[in-house]
Amino acid sequence: MSRTTHLLYLHGFRSSPRSAKAQIMARRVAGEHPAVHWWAPQLPPSPREAMDLVMAGIRDWPREAMAVVGSSLGGFYATHVAAATGCRAVLLNPAVHPARDLARYIGDQTQWHAPEEHFYFKAEYIDELKALETGRLPHPERCLAIVAKGDEVLDWTEMVARYPASRIKLLEGGDHALSDFEVAHLRDVLDFLQLV
Repeated sequence: MSRTTHLLYLHGFRSSPRSAKAQIMARRVAGEHPAVHWWAPQLPPSPREAMDLVMAGIRDWPREAMAVVGSSLGGFYATHVAAATGCRAVLLNPAVHPARDLARYIGDQTQWHAPEEHFYFKAEYIDELKALETGRLPHPERCLAIVAKGDEVLDWTEMVARYPASRIKLLEGGDHALSDFEVAHLRDVLDFLQLV
């Protein structure tokens, strides 16, 4: 594969491009890899609309030279993008069964980084999540999953089982947010992405 010239970052549920990991990556990419085209869109609550936005935004990106990073629900979306494009993917504590896990969140929600901002998570979004489920990745070797056994939100055994032929960095502790992302994991992510 070519070195990565275009990088997509997908945030998680109730999150945003203002998340700590997104901001850390944006700063590091801009500072060390200024030639890389970086895009971290604010995803709408509707999974169908989110994926429509993403696929429209990367329509003209070079498939062999693009990559995606996704955190939590963004990891589920990133898996869909990787399955559709064959690109490199880094998944940070990726959601594996969001249609099941988010069913209990139907209703009014607030944004994690802006509690004053509300959105409504609709029941029909569950079916939209189901429609985005993919089977095995066509190029599992192009995927790195960073999985924390200490994740308090998602089951690490499900995450590991979802990506059997991919590179897994399994953490004995950690947390869902990967609070030590910058000091412990960012270099591995950047090395795997092979940015220009």
